[in-house]
Order: sequence, then C-alpha cells, then structure tokens
Amino acid sequence: MSSSHGWRPLAMDAGLAAVVAAMLAVTVAVTPAAGPLDLVAAVIGGLALVAWRRAPLVALVISTLCMLVYAVHAQPGPPAAFAVLVSVYGTTRAGHRLPAFLAGLVFLGASLATNLSTAAAQDDQEVVQQTVLLLGWFLAAGVAGTVAKHHRAYLDQAEQRAAEAERTREEAARRRAGEERLRIARELHDSLTHSISVIKVQAGVAVHLARKRGDEVPASLLAIQEASGDAMRELRATLEVLREEGADAGDTSASGLDRLDDLVDRARSTGLPATVTVSGRRRELPAEVDRAAYRIVQEALTNVSRHAGGAAASVRIDYGGEELVVQVDDDGTAARDTPPVPGVGLLGMRERVTALGGRLRAEPRPEGGFTVRAELPLEGAS
Repeated sequence: MSSSHGWRPLAMDAGLAAVVAAMLAVTVAVTPAAGPLDLVAAVIGGLALVAWRRAPLVALVISTLCMLVYAVHAQPGPPAAFAVLVSVYGTTRAGHRLPAFLAGLVFLGASLATNLSTAAAQDDQEVVQQTVLLLGWFLAAGVAGTVAKHHRAYLDQAEQRAAEAERTREEAARRRAGEERLRIARELHDSLTHSISVIKVQAGVAVHLARKRGDEVPASLLAIQEASGDAMRELRATLEVLREEGADAGDTSASGLDRLDDLVDRARSTGLPATVTVSGRRRELPAEVDRAAYRIVQEALTNVSRHAGGAAASVRIDYGGEELVVQVDDDGTAARDTPPVPGVGLLGMRERVTALGGRLRAEPRPEGGFTVRAELPLEGAS
C-alpha cells in the first residue's frame, strides 16, 4: 500500500471528527444549561471519532462516556447521540457487536432516566418518543455496521479468489511449459543425438584408420571429430536444462568465454583466419552474460565461414566496468548497399542480447565486410 493510500482514510477520519466536534460545540453554545464542562466533553467525544476505524473500541468508550456527561448534565436531546452513533457503527463494522450493544443500551438508558426524572408529567410522552427515535437510529447504525462488515468480508473473499485463480493460471502455465520442455527434450534426443553420435563415431573411425595406415589425418576431419564431440556435450547440457523443473535452473555445463580459445581454434581448423584480442581485466562473469558472449562469437564465426568466403575474422572481448563488449569483424564482401537479410542466427543473437538488456549492432562495415558488436550489461544480470 502506498503512503498516499495509507494516509487517505486517516485524513477522512480526522475530517469527520473535526466536523462532529464543531457541530457539538455549536450545540453546546446554543444550549442554555450547558457549561464549560459540557463543551470539553462534547469536543473530546467528537474528536475521539478520529480512531473509529483503527481503534473502534477506544473511540466507542471515549465518545460514550463524554456524550453521557454532556447528555445527563445539559440534556441537549438527540444531538448528543451523534458521536456515539458513529462509534457504534464502527465497532459493529469491526465485528464487536456486544460492546456496541452495551454502549447503546447504557447511553439510551441513562438519557431516558435523566430526561424522565427532570421532565414534567406532560413531557413524558415526548421523552419516550425521542428515546424511541434514538433507539431506531442506534439500530440503524448497528445494521449498517453489520452490512459493511459482510461487504468487506465479501470483497476480501473476492480478492482471495482472484489471487487463487491467478496462482492457478500461473501453475497451469508453468505445467504446460514444463510439459513442452520435456517434449522438446525428447524430440531433440531422438533426432539429433543419434545423428551427431553417428557423425562422431564415423569421424573417429576415419581418424583411427588414417593413423593406422600412417597417413596424415586431414585437419578438416579432426575438426569434424572435435566439433561433433562439442556438439554432443552442448546438446546434453541443453537437454538437462530443458528437463529442469525450475525456471531458474542453472546450466553449469554450458559453454562460456573460458572455452573461447577452443572455439577459435576450431574455426581456424576449417580454414578461417581468426584472431582474438582481449582487453580489460578478466574476471568471473554472470552466467547468462558468459553464455551469451560465447554464443555470439560462435554464431558470428559460423556466419563468416558460411557467407564471407575466404575472409579473415577478428574477435575482440572488452571487459568494461559496467558492461562486456563482444565484437567480431570480418573483411568479407558485405557492403552497405546490399545488407544481408537477417537469418535465424542473427535473430537468436538479438534475442539473447535483448533479454539481458544490452544492445546489438550487426551490419556491414563502411570499409567492407561485416561487424557484429554486442554490449552486455553486467549490473543486474542473473
């Protein structure tokens, strides 16, 4: 609850108490039998209503006692009951029916006894009628407080039901997401794991046979063997993440910048000239930033190999104070006049960077070639 919402009811209660106290003060002023004691009692009884919402029993006791002093001494009639009526309403609204009933009974009984003892015989009927009228007001205040209590309980139950329904929807959504993750994990396992395993086994057999015959093992074959092994490792890590029940499950076996050298060496083994420059003080990165940086370099080097045809690539990692900058440039044939159509790889990079609150620039360079630059904030990254 905000501070403005917390002070608003208190301000309303203070305004009500001030208005009632002022009305009672005016009533005292126009009552011939009233004196200073009646003025003090009336003002205190009215001001006590400032607590009718937060401390209804305190307001009930103070207003009833003060108004009894005023009513018994000055006999102002119905105006003396105003503060007590509000207190009875607040006490009943809070669920304290018995104290409200007793306060109303005491006030009505004392007022009736005082009025009957001082009134003339011909005025007895008027006193009784006045007391019956006050009795109706007290009953109305009690009924109104009971209705308000049930209405508030209904609203609380409605809020609880709404919150429970929201929790149920969230649980159902999480359950569906978990089932979908398991389905994807099964599909990946059944389709990709077998194919990659076959590639890895066949590459291993080819390397073994070449070495057994004394032949030089082609670098591309070694690259296939190593890449298939890394693919199997990363696929298993992905499947483990998909099978995790928690949304914040950590991927402790996923790739990060600690494997950057292996990644660049594999790119070089395929014939791609690549260099790496690291600036700034190396330090441990948030897991999501570390994985995103590795994937961005991996995808950028893959795109250079596929689309830049014989170009050289340079990888730069800059450890800044508040962000990590990853930049991959190539000197290929890309030009600003014919920008490439973004594929799934670039879209995936942009999604990773956006999820971390960073910025990505992927575009042809003015001097020719293509650049991918990602700025990943370190503050607040999970």
